[in-house]
Amino acid sequence: MSCRVGFALLLGMACVSGPAGAQQDAELAKKTQNPVADLISVPFQNNINFGVGPHDDVQYILNVQPVVPFKLTEDWNLISRTIMPLIYQPELASGVGDVFGLGDIQETLFLSPAKPGKLIWGVGPILQFPTATDDSLGQGKWGAGPSAVLLTMHGPWVLGTLVNNVWSFAGDSDRKDVNQMLLQPFVNYNLPHAWYVVTAPIITADWEAEGDNRWTVPIGAGVGRIVRIGKLPVNAQASAYYNALRPDNAAEWQLRLQIQLLFPR
Repeated sequence: MSCRVGFALLLGMACVSGPAGAQQDAELAKKTQNPVADLISVPFQNNINFGVGPHDDVQYILNVQPVVPFKLTEDWNLISRTIMPLIYQPELASGVGDVFGLGDIQETLFLSPAKPGKLIWGVGPILQFPTATDDSLGQGKWGAGPSAVLLTMHGPWVLGTLVNNVWSFAGDSDRKDVNQMLLQPFVNYNLPHAWYVVTAPIITADWEAEGDNRWTVPIGAGVGRIVRIGKLPVNAQASAYYNALRPDNAAEWQLRLQIQLLFPR
């Protein structure tokens, strides 16, 4: 079953909440848009990248991204966000066949106020582990750096940004050093019945690359909704992004399909 069909079936089979549940789902929608919310969730983010490599192939990346908050004290929470990528890599060079496997795992820990004000924030480290099952699926380096998120909620709007930078400090000496930034601004507008529209481009900079191959800058948007499968709330989202700036052989555009299982307390 294709990712597009699976997403359509999810929306088709999902239950619509009653009036009381609709308000609860609207509140859940806003929580899912807050990276440091006190909410256990397991997103399955499927990124379908088009126009990859010299033959304009399709690359698939499924990011399994469990988010688990821990209450440290009455005033502070620690939010654990893990990204485990499963990658199908098409043939990128002559004589090098396609590959499927696990990429490099990243772990981010955010220290965040348990009772935030108008500005919601979190700061902490990001760690990268050389877990790739094939050289073409990872960077072969241990990495670490700082990460931060800042957002605000005003009426139906949720606006913010997430940023991190990873530097390598150990690993395969034959592989290139890692010095890369990720910047993800996000704007959500929440609609009735737990629908919302979103733009959340993932902008990256490889500081080790030459100028023309340093930046990836996507432009796009999408739509999502909180639905229920039985009693389980699910955040279903679809969006598309065009890479206005991109390195050589990188994807021209991306279709992002996400199913996020929610476990509110």
